[in-house]
Amino acid sequence: MHRARRLLIVLSGFLSLVSLCHTQTLMLDLPLQSQHAMVTQRIGITDITVNYHRPLVNSREIWGKLVPYGQVWRAGANENTTVTFTDPVTIEGQPLDKGTYGLHMIPGENQWTVIFSKMSTAWGSFSYKQDEDALRVTVKPHAAEFHDALTYDFDDVKPDSTVITLTWDKVAVPFKVAVNVNDIVEASIHRQIRGLNQYYWEGWDDAAGYFLAAKMNLDEALKDEDQSIKVEERFDNLINKSHILEAMGRKDAATEFRNKALEKASPQQLYFYGRQLQGEKKQEEAFAVYRSTAKKYPDEWTSHVGLARVYSSEGDFDKAVREMQAALPGAPDDANKSNLQNYIKRLQSKDDINR
Repeated sequence: MHRARRLLIVLSGFLSLVSLCHTQTLMLDLPLQSQHAMVTQRIGITDITVNYHRPLVNSREIWGKLVPYGQVWRAGANENTTVTFTDPVTIEGQPLDKGTYGLHMIPGENQWTVIFSKMSTAWGSFSYKQDEDALRVTVKPHAAEFHDALTYDFDDVKPDSTVITLTWDKVAVPFKVAVNVNDIVEASIHRQIRGLNQYYWEGWDDAAGYFLAAKMNLDEALKDEDQSIKVEERFDNLINKSHILEAMGRKDAATEFRNKALEKASPQQLYFYGRQLQGEKKQEEAFAVYRSTAKKYPDEWTSHVGLARVYSSEGDFDKAVREMQAALPGAPDDANKSNLQNYIKRLQSKDDINR
């Protein structure tokens, strides 16, 4: 009787140990109670990745109890929560170099400290050392809807910044990450263009297009576009050069290269250039392009579509319908034919397709 009782006690202890190991084993790849997650956001060309484990509230009292105030916490579960930046960033306005950091936090009722540690491979915060900090920032928590599983999200995403928010229980802790996108992209362009890209017109054209869109380094944009044209002269780089010259205030030169580009353009390129002009609210310029294209390429289906747009703008819907119907046989695929049929229906209803 006593031997059987002792055996049951030993067996009970063994089963408890087995259960613990199956949820928190360090040796085997088995399910963890706090499951692994990763979230990534790209800002410009910079990737930001948070790698963490997600503990559940499980009806526990979290803040000030399970996670004490005033003590360094691993901001997740299990091994280090980490955050990786592929380029230098600023955190709450303070600079931080690219790399992978252990992410720790010191919770408080009204203020939290967010810590980026150069040690990113530790187990939680148990061996955390302050002298390994790369950066500390102070942020304000705020109330949030209940989250049973700890979550990291990227909020308020903008072209050059985002807010990383930890949410657990009914508390959210945000910190802002900003990226100097233009400087990073410019440096990346300079690296990329020294490879095989330098032998193709597209690489130089893309570089020039970025500088033009960002309204920066127009002298370099012009130099890159000239190099693109030198590699292979095309409608694309000629028209982009005209845009650069126009942005530089060189109107006559811009007109010269615009005309040169239009002479070299295919019917499809001319049509889409007209649509670009319409998008820029330059309707009369667009209609002039459609008319000249129709004279130069009278049998092209896009020429008919362009003329249909001209007649539609003039309220001559009968002619617009005829031009659109003439375009149908030359449309290259079902998707284009379907779009043309929709335009025809609109024109038959006297609906201007340029709106």
